[in-house]
Amino acid sequence: MLTVGDKFPAFNLTAVKGGPEGLEGPGKSFVEISSETDADKWKIVFFWPKDFTFVCPTEIAAFGKLNNEFADRDAVVYGVSTDSEFVHLNWRVHNNDIRDLPFPMLADVKRELSTALGILDKNAGVPLRATFIVDPEGTIQWASVNGLNVGRNPQEVVRVLDALQTDELCPCNWNKGGDTLNPDQLFKAA
Repeated sequence: MLTVGDKFPAFNLTAVKGGPEGLEGPGKSFVEISSETDADKWKIVFFWPKDFTFVCPTEIAAFGKLNNEFADRDAVVYGVSTDSEFVHLNWRVHNNDIRDLPFPMLADVKRELSTALGILDKNAGVPLRATFIVDPEGTIQWASVNGLNVGRNPQEVVRVLDALQTDELCPCNWNKGGDTLNPDQLFKAA
């Protein structure tokens, strides 16, 4: 699996647009998203195993509720699974929790991005619940993976993004606005 310090793989995937434009129907709802899209922004790229399942929409909806917080931090959110853009669209239309999703749902149908990242479950052949924070230079700065049955905490992704963007040493359980660590001060106190 690719991890912190690795370059996020180049990709070009079809996606269902975020927001109301994503519900306009085939031919109008789709857009190509590549690794060059939003090149100057931080990227939150998270994967789920399958559309029309149980844990996945709870996570997707939770990321959607935090979309403005990510945007305030100059970050974009991309959700990805190996389902097609048509399946994504159908799921959005028929699931009230994700109908108004503000970010795009990318279709990694050929499993190229999931494979390049090393996040496919060895038995099920679907992506694990992987989350990556990628800096504007395309370098992975944080990676987290959960098994297929356990949902993640999107609020923790916001917290880690805040910490990464300080470019400081952040102690355990640090939250935005909290004190960072200054090694010079620590050594003087000793």
